[in-house]
Amino acid sequence: MSEPVREPLRIGVLGAARITQAALVDPARTTGHRVVAVAARDRSRAESFAAEHGVEQVVDSYAALLADPGVEAVYNPLANGLHGPWNLAALTAGKHVLSEKPSASNAEEAIEVREAAAKSGTVFMEAFHYLFHPVTRRLHELLESGELGELRRVETLVAIEAPADTDPRWSLPLAGGAVMDLGCYSLHAVRMLAPWAGGAPRLVSARGGERATAPGVDEWLDADLEFPGGATGSARCHMDHDKLEMSCRIVGSRGEAYAPNFVLPQMDDRVVVRTADGERTERLGTRSSYTYQLEAFAARVREGTPVPLDPDDAVATMTLIDESYRAAGFEPRPRTRL
Repeated sequence: MSEPVREPLRIGVLGAARITQAALVDPARTTGHRVVAVAARDRSRAESFAAEHGVEQVVDSYAALLADPGVEAVYNPLANGLHGPWNLAALTAGKHVLSEKPSASNAEEAIEVREAAAKSGTVFMEAFHYLFHPVTRRLHELLESGELGELRRVETLVAIEAPADTDPRWSLPLAGGAVMDLGCYSLHAVRMLAPWAGGAPRLVSARGGERATAPGVDEWLDADLEFPGGATGSARCHMDHDKLEMSCRIVGSRGEAYAPNFVLPQMDDRVVVRTADGERTERLGTRSSYTYQLEAFAARVREGTPVPLDPDDAVATMTLIDESYRAAGFEPRPRTRL
């Protein structure tokens, strides 16, 4: 028998962010889902975006997009400080939401998003796309199989060259900072090892550096964590690094595994495994992690297939981000009022 044909998602996009092509437009084209509408603060920008990417309709405002009955799911790639308010608005409008990370500006707002998702009965998923790619799945399999032995340590580093000083990622009012843009991946990847470490990790300490041209905004931050089972973790991020680096190293009692780019494995799909039997390099495929993510989101919406990135997970991540900021001498990011 042939597989049943799944109805394509009808997705509306808030804003005309650059990430949208890689994170949604290309995956939608690959998987057969529809990008039916886009809105931007400047309508001409939305029109240019729609023309370039084949979006079916341009609407006048974010609010109009949320009111459109033809839009059933919303992708939110706005600046960090606008994730929380527009996630709340989309959920209140009864839309499914795929939100760029992080889900909110701080834990208090993330809890409100969780409550709105529960009230709406729709799907809310935070876009930690790396989790769905075979590279990360393989790292977890190596722990599950016992090949690496008991987890002893995990080290993550997510770093990029500096964005321009005018980039919203340096804006405190828009919830910018290295942790919000990059460290959320580092912390999340460490958190996801809880099943092999006796439970969720706790923050032990953190230190960071402020951007000289952006008071209150972190240029880099290193967090030290500890799991109930005794394993330790290091989650580092840097937004003015000499090169792009997005690595994850997992050390067990019998061996270790290293992924050079766990966040964007389509750029480097290697997992290097070292045990007493020697060293080997596995290649897990360069299909986009964003494509895997959209498939998982659609399966959640259409069939109710569980995903690990539920609103509870989003709150746990945001809580750890806030704790890391406070421990490093920063304040959690302020929320943006619409």
